[in-house]
Amino acid sequence: MTSRLHPVEPPYSDDVERLLGKLMPAGTGLEPLALFRVLALNPELASRAHPMASGLLVKGSLPARDREIVICRTTARAGAEYEWGVHAVFFGPQVGLDEATLDALAVAEADVFTAADRLLVTVVDELHDTATVSGSSWSALQDRYDDAQLIELVLLNGWYRTLSTLINATELPLEPWARRFPAA
Repeated sequence: MTSRLHPVEPPYSDDVERLLGKLMPAGTGLEPLALFRVLALNPELASRAHPMASGLLVKGSLPARDREIVICRTTARAGAEYEWGVHAVFFGPQVGLDEATLDALAVAEADVFTAADRLLVTVVDELHDTATVSGSSWSALQDRYDDAQLIELVLLNGWYRTLSTLINATELPLEPWARRFPAA
């Protein structure tokens, strides 16, 4: 698949080089992701979005495993194999998500989920389907998270839904090293 937008390519201008340096996690040894190189087509917007993205991904108050469950389920439900695949390789294993759980997040196989995982999957599914959370799910979330974390969880879902929309609309090709959705 060819992207509808052509990501910036090296050699990068000094400004784009600095932007990509901010967007890529340090020490990965990877070339800048195609998603970041597409965002670099609008460097002003990418610079303004970076604090939100970084705040949610690396500076948030949600437990890291919960964060990755929300991200992987959100991107899978939105059909953004690109983003799911990046997280399934790079972030999921770092927080203890094994292949079976990551695959289940893509296809909603409940038998591998703990009750806490199932709640997060249910909440993401509700947000995807209705743009809200049912009263019973919200009550269950309040038993686990404080108010600040509840806000973060909803915004995390929304941020990754936004990225999924960009990925899908631009038909961004998959990273060659990223995981693919499991066969249904």
